Amino acid sequence: MKIPRILLAAGASGSGKTLITCGLLQAFVNRGLKTASFKCGPDYIDPMFHSRVIGTKSRNLDTFFTSEKITRGIFQKNASGCDISVMEGVMGYYDGVGGTTTKASAYDLARSTSTPVILIVNSKGMSVSLAAYIKGFLEYRKDSCIKAVIFNQMSPMLYPRMKALVEQELGISVLGYVPKAEDCVIESRHLGLVLPNEIPQLKSRLLKLAEVLEKSLDIDGILKLAESAPAMEEVSLTAEYTLEQPVRIGVAEDEAFCFFYEDNFNLLKGMGAELVPFSPIHDKRFPENLDGLLLYGGYPELNGKMLEQNQCIKAEIRDAVNGGMPCMAECGGFMYLHEEMEDMEGRFCKMAGVIPGKVFRTPGLSRFGYIMLSQQKTVLGEKDLGRIPAHEFHYFDSETCGKDFRAEKPEGTRGWDCIHGTDTLMAGFPHLYYYGNQKVPEAFLKKCLEYKKQRHSQ
Repeated sequence: MKIPRILLAAGASGSGKTLITCGLLQAFVNRGLKTASFKCGPDYIDPMFHSRVIGTKSRNLDTFFTSEKITRGIFQKNASGCDISVMEGVMGYYDGVGGTTTKASAYDLARSTSTPVILIVNSKGMSVSLAAYIKGFLEYRKDSCIKAVIFNQMSPMLYPRMKALVEQELGISVLGYVPKAEDCVIESRHLGLVLPNEIPQLKSRLLKLAEVLEKSLDIDGILKLAESAPAMEEVSLTAEYTLEQPVRIGVAEDEAFCFFYEDNFNLLKGMGAELVPFSPIHDKRFPENLDGLLLYGGYPELNGKMLEQNQCIKAEIRDAVNGGMPCMAECGGFMYLHEEMEDMEGRFCKMAGVIPGKVFRTPGLSRFGYIMLSQQKTVLGEKDLGRIPAHEFHYFDSETCGKDFRAEKPEGTRGWDCIHGTDTLMAGFPHLYYYGNQKVPEAFLKKCLEYKKQRHSQ
């Protein structure tokens, strides 16, 4: 398969990757190009910004969750038919699992997909030292995949001289610069970036940024680099299990529950599930004729009062889950299932009351990063789901985190018990990417079908 593609990476977080990626996506859209976008790693918010620009859902690519072959298959499925695909890197280019490896780094993704990389270099406070900085990234790995450079926060006066110096001394293309753009800043918050709908005039900001980039970047050169990406051997991506009859799954989806992997949805649909979105904040009633429930992550702590006040839907969710409706909940969804949850203003709000105890705010991140899960009892009717790759990222903790799975850091000795698991429930802080272990969604959907049959037999 011939798929034009590039990966935008940087030497460290905070170098401007997301801003430049969104601006470049907007520039491609303005040119009438059908554009696909991807985020490296377990990130929910950056793809939301990408999606706002290109008008279709952005995807995640993560070589911790999936093998190189499956990663390529996910990329191909979502990039097929597009004129250009843009991947946004994560953290520093070589920063991977455990802080000591390149596994699941932006470099690992570029290498796995044979994608040309443009290194974004934050140039503030540097001139000739830029050459030394770039040389280090080029030479750290012989197969670095780095083919070009963009200077961020560079003055128009300095750019021609730095471009000539770097291209002459390092033999790498410099494809433009980005001047400091004060009115295009995307602010940070406790889980990363603010959500797209919280930024005033986001579209106008991005259009303005794209206009700047059309003048300061070599867009034609970037497109030419993307075209140079080698052809990929086609990978067939299929669900490992298909239901004998469809089931209806309720998916909580609003400003409190907004952290989704789009490919989780696609895999569930491929297995035979109908997904029914609903809002625990705004809807007064639970959707009818559901066979299962999914509560993903997001910002329930920012919406505690509204969640508390929706008494009817809280009671219906509590009764449904306690009555045997299969449910999977992670992070924010897990928090919502508790008796009480502390919000961002320090108030404890009444939640659904399925999980005993309280959720409370902590001073910093509680258990951060990739983990590997192994179950310690039968869950969702399965004795051995196998090793399950997952990740945690939360500033909250629970009095009752659960103890039915064991989480272990992949490149360390630290571990902890987590997740409440029963025959119909799997709820905890870890986020799951279903292509990492398809036995989990399979077990869940089988339970949903069993529940459906029981309902219809009554």
